[in-house]
Order: sequence, then C-alpha cells, then structure tokens
Amino acid sequence: MLKNYILIAFRNLKNNKGFTTINIVGLAIGMAASIMIMLWVKSEFTFDRFYTKAGQIYAVGLKDVWGSETVQHFYTPKPMAAALKTDFPEIRNISRVNSGIGFLLTKGEIKLAREKGAFVDSSFLKMFDYKVLAGNSAEALKTPNQIVITRSLAQRLFGAGEAIHQTVKLDSTAIATVAAIIEDIPDNSFMKGISYLVPWTLMEQIGYSDNYWDNNSVQTYIELDKNTNIGQFKKQIKGFLQKHTETKAENFIQPVGNKWLYSKFTDMGKPATPRVGMVRTFIAIACFILIIACINFMNLSTAQSEKRAKEVGVRKVIGASRQLLIGQFLTESILISAISGLLAILIVLLTLPHYSSLVSRQLQIPFSDIAFWSAFIGFILLTGILSGSYPAFYLSSFRPVKVLKGKLLHMQSKLSARKILVISQFCIAIILIITTISIQKQIKYAQDREVGYNKDRLINVMDQGSIRKNSRLIKNALLSSGVASHVSRTSSPLTENWSNNPMQWAGKPEDDNTMFARIGVDDNLVGTAGLQLIAGRDFDLSKFPTDSSAMIINESAAKVFHFDNPIGKTIVDGISWHIIGVIKDFVQESPFNPVTPLVIQGAASGTSVTNIRLDDRIETRDALASLEKIFKEYNPDYPFDYVFVDAKYAEKFKDFEQLGKLSSFFALLTIFISCLGLYGLTAYMAENRTKEIGVRKVLGASVSSITTMLSKDFVLLVLLSCLIAFPIAYYIADQMLSSYTYRIRISWDIFLIAGTGAVALTLLTVSYQSIKAALNNPVKSLRDE
Repeated sequence: MLKNYILIAFRNLKNNKGFTTINIVGLAIGMAASIMIMLWVKSEFTFDRFYTKAGQIYAVGLKDVWGSETVQHFYTPKPMAAALKTDFPEIRNISRVNSGIGFLLTKGEIKLAREKGAFVDSSFLKMFDYKVLAGNSAEALKTPNQIVITRSLAQRLFGAGEAIHQTVKLDSTAIATVAAIIEDIPDNSFMKGISYLVPWTLMEQIGYSDNYWDNNSVQTYIELDKNTNIGQFKKQIKGFLQKHTETKAENFIQPVGNKWLYSKFTDMGKPATPRVGMVRTFIAIACFILIIACINFMNLSTAQSEKRAKEVGVRKVIGASRQLLIGQFLTESILISAISGLLAILIVLLTLPHYSSLVSRQLQIPFSDIAFWSAFIGFILLTGILSGSYPAFYLSSFRPVKVLKGKLLHMQSKLSARKILVISQFCIAIILIITTISIQKQIKYAQDREVGYNKDRLINVMDQGSIRKNSRLIKNALLSSGVASHVSRTSSPLTENWSNNPMQWAGKPEDDNTMFARIGVDDNLVGTAGLQLIAGRDFDLSKFPTDSSAMIINESAAKVFHFDNPIGKTIVDGISWHIIGVIKDFVQESPFNPVTPLVIQGAASGTSVTNIRLDDRIETRDALASLEKIFKEYNPDYPFDYVFVDAKYAEKFKDFEQLGKLSSFFALLTIFISCLGLYGLTAYMAENRTKEIGVRKVLGASVSSITTMLSKDFVLLVLLSCLIAFPIAYYIADQMLSSYTYRIRISWDIFLIAGTGAVALTLLTVSYQSIKAALNNPVKSLRDE
C-alpha cells in the first residue's frame, strides 16, 4: 500500500510541475530558515552549559545601590576567593578569572602580541573541563612558570612540532612551559576568544595582583557540593562582602549556565532586558516562518481541488475509503516535505558561513549526531503532516456523486479558512517589517546622537612592553614629527568605562551614594579629544604642575555636586582633587542611555592609553606609517597595535545592528513566503471563478475590470492584516525599545511604509495570475456548458 501511495504521489507531482516546484521551494526556504534559527538557539541555550559540572558551578555577583538605582555585576575583589573557600566548606573548588591580558608571546623568531589570555587559579580546569588534547590538565597551572594553550595557538607558535614541555617567553617578564594543550574554546563560552591560560600565582609574582577589597576587577566562580542547599547558601553569602569592607553591597550567585541568558546588565551594572527574551522571540519567528510555509502548501494544494475532485470521486466509487485517501494525500505532503528538507539542508550549508558571521557564532550542522537526524526526520514528518492535513481532509471529503457531475460546491463565505490563513501570514510579515524599521530607525537615531567629542582621526594605543616607560619620549616624538597635532594619555579609552567610585565633597547629603565614572589623564585631554569646555581650562602640567591632582568634571557630575561655581572646589577620592574645569557631557558608554556623572582626574591617578589626534594635513596611511616607526623605535619588541576611536565607538551598536540584520533577513523571508501563499490563493480563486470570468468576458467585461475584480479581494485581505498587525507591532516595538532611555518615538510613518509596502507587494504578486485569468479564452472555460 505504501509503495502504491508513493508511486501515485510521484505521478501527481510530476503532472503538476509548477505547483510542485512552488511547494518545494516555499517549504524548503521556510524549513531552512527554521533550521538556521534553531542552530543559533541551540548555541544560545548551551552557552556555558556544556561543562560536566555546569549544574554545580556558580558565578559570584555583587548587587549595590548607586543613587536611586540598583546595579548588579559579576566583578569581585581578588582576595574574595580565598576568604570564600575558608568560610564555606561546601565550596569544592574556586577559581578567579582575570581575562583580557595580552602578553607578547615569543618563541624563537615568532612574536605574537594580539593573543588574548587569562590569569586563572589552578583549579580552573577541574571546574571547566575544556577538551584536553595533550598534557596533564590536573597538574597544569600549579606553578607560576606554566602555561596552557589552545590548539590554534600551538600551531601558530610551534607549527606541526611538539608543543608540550616547550617554553614560551611572556613579555620580558617570565619563561613559561607548555603544560597542556586544550581544544579551541567554543564561541558559546564566557572564555570565548581566550587562547592561553596562565597561573594566578604568576600574576602575583609579577606584581599584577592586589589585596584590595574595594577593587572589584575579577570574576569569581565556585563549584559547590552536589548536596549543597542552594537556598541556604544564597542567604549565607548575601552579606559576605560586608564582613570584609565598609559597603552596603550584597553578594549573590548565579548558575554559570544562566549567566549569559538571564543576567543582562549595562556597562554601569543597570539591569537590562535579558538575552533570553531575544532568543524566545526568534524561536517564535522560526515557528511562524514554518507555519507560513505550511500555509502556502495548504493554499496551493486546495487551489488544485478542481483538478483533484474527479480523481477523488472515481477513487471513492471504486471503493477507496476516506482513510485511504487521507493516507494518499498525506504521503504526497510528506514526500514534498522530505524533498524540501533535503533542499533546506543544502540551502543551510551554502548560507551557514555568512549566517555564522552575521550572528558572530561559529555554527555547524551536527551530521554525526544521531539526535540531530532523529530531530530532522521528526521535523520532516511534522512539517509534512502539518502542511498536508488540511488538504487531505478537505479533498477526501468530496462527495463522488456531486464531483462526477461537475457540481462541486465551493466555499463562498466572505472569510474562508484560507483567507484567514493569508491574513495571519501578512499579520506576521507586517509585524516583522514594523519592528525591523523601528530597530533601524533606533540605530540611526543613536548614531546621529551628539557624542560630545571628535572621534575622527583619533587613535588609541594601549600600553604594552616599553610604552609606559617611554611615554614622555613617544609623546615628544609624535608632536615634533608633525604626525600628531595633540597627544594625551588616559587610564582607559574614551569609549569605555573601567572604573566607578563614590566621591566625597563638602555638603554631600548623607543618603547620596552616587557612583562616578572615573578616568585618569596626564594633560591636554580637551584638545586631544575635542571635548567642549563649559568653564575652566584643560590639564597643562608644563604650566601648572599641581594639575597632577586636579580634576575636570562633566555636566552630569556638576549637577550631583550642586556647586554654584565648581572651579576651585575640592573632591576627595583617596586624595583631595581640585576642580579646574567643567566639560559638556560626552558619550562614554552606551549611546542608548543617559550620560553618567564623570570625573577626569590628573596624572596622579595613573595612565595606560595613548590618545593621538592625527594632523589633518597628513594622509591617514602616511600618518600610520610614521606612527609605527616611532612606536617601533621606543617599543621594538612589539608590533604597532592601534585602534581608531570612531571604529571602536561603532562597535557599541554591534548587538543592536545584529538584531536589526537578523530581523530584516527573516522579515524578507516571511514576506517572500507570504507572497507565495498569495500566489497560491490567487490561483485557487481564479480556478474557482473560471466560468464566471468567461461569462463576464462574453458580456463585454474588459481585462482591466476582471483584473481589478480578482485583485481587490487580496488588497482587502492585506488591509485587514494591517489593521490587526499595527497595534500588535506597536506594542512589540515599544516593549523592545523600552529599556533604552535615548530612544525614538514610534511614529505613524513607520506604519505607512509597512502598509504601503505590503499592499504594493500584494498587487505585484496577484497581478500575474489575475491578468492570466482575465486573458483566457472564454470559449475554453464555457465549452462544457
């Protein structure tokens, strides 16, 4: 029986090549889009959950109140780890992580300066079991002179040669022996991008560590016993930090597997929309795209009902039961689904590299995974049954007496099931269009925001090697050569906030716990960055040596201090700082949020970044060549590594732009598949009204009037879709943007663009079938009357 079903199914598909092709292409595109989304979703839901002990590992966080807002983050003091291990016996292992370090790695003539590493405790690889390819992970990282490297770094340093027990020079500071090689850290790990691990004891040995309880600068992870009462442990750790330092901040723990999806904070630690919300949104989009593709199958199948009606009648007359007919039609739909599924896999394979780049994640189809193939087969069966169920039950319900006499009654209701399905399709498409336009407008709105300084031709060079030691010589060389018009050193890049502190000043209210962003600078920052002075002056150590303990504040900080005239006032932060200037607010953190209070402290606070304003008279390429020559002269062991500030600032939009690109991509797919559905419904309606069209033409109706008659129904369907979709889209877009203070207002033009575009696409889609039906010879359609 099954063999007979398949043979008949192939025959029917062959006899209707046009509809078969549209069915297969529509389903394949919908299935491919769903597969791509679910590959990304799987990567998101497995983020930091692939460790063997993931259920026992927790990140230690800190919750505090800054001003009127509660902030949270996962940065802790360095000495906290030892104290936690002492106070809580249920902690089996504990490890700190100080990532982002960048030693110059030297092996013979090979020098690598752009590798990203991390200081970790010796228990790190016991907790996070990354795949070990060589060496003994249990003994690695126990002594300061060891290093663990990834497979890719081993190839870059040692080629095809043996790497275990080989030595690598770290800057000019230490010689480290390769104790283990691990597989490259996957993209769905908090250690993504790290290519080597060095012991925490090395950090202490070279003087990079400290015992300050007020310096929250490293991540701390704990592994708890399986039998630990988590609720009780959370209560006990809550006030842990308060025992060691004067603070109102409280500790909390978060499962390492939940940190990525459920713990979303801004740079200042303010709660933001968790990433899991976006993941769930795209799961819904995947389902909607697949449903839309299935709806197209239903519409295209029922559009052929007139052709299949007599076939059904004949089969029933010769004894075929309705169950057998349902089985036949479901076999056809499952066969189409299977072909579409294979085509979908091919589409995914061809587009996956670009898609992986779009989502910043290396995605792969797990062909060797039995679970994947089981899910894929289930996916094909589900899609086949879902898309074929309505046509199967609809076509098998025809009564043989009526269909064989040519008296098949068609559904004439104003709002048939198929019309409802098309309305649903376009509702989803219009919602996606509106949210996509809203995202794009929000990105443009934030990009056009006044930054408060001049990003153009401004370069950052981070300290490495001998740069800090020779900073004065480098600065003089840059200015005297004419390649730079201004040079200033800061403790952090202008585009990032690395430090937040409370401040003390005369008249400070007792309940004021405002946290201030903080930057250290030597001199000439206003001139270098192009900041806008409101009052006072720039730093100038050559004229005013006391500027090393001076301070410039921004407008937001001035409002907090409540000084009538801030110039000359004193602010205490460890030492006394006297205010010499006030600048306009500039965007240091998220361009979607308000500017935070900022204090810029003099040279006594320390610096680690060289900011260079290129001279406008020199071409950028020539200027970079001159910069490289100067830095190589004073820092010969390191490659010249620089960052353009405008490019770094553009990275602030990366996540939002990624969301916009994904939304645009899937919105276009949804619209395309929806248009296929319209094509199917147009064919169905034209086929149903063939004789009516013939009569109208005989009576003198023009082609344009018949085309209008057939098209207006679909335009009305799309207009109805707009009425339903607009309020839903407004709510979704408003909720999506609600977490951003600096945001657009959703205006009427967004809805006008979406509605006009949907109607225009509808007319383009249905015009072909409508005109084709209107041009048919009425003699053919009326021949059997």
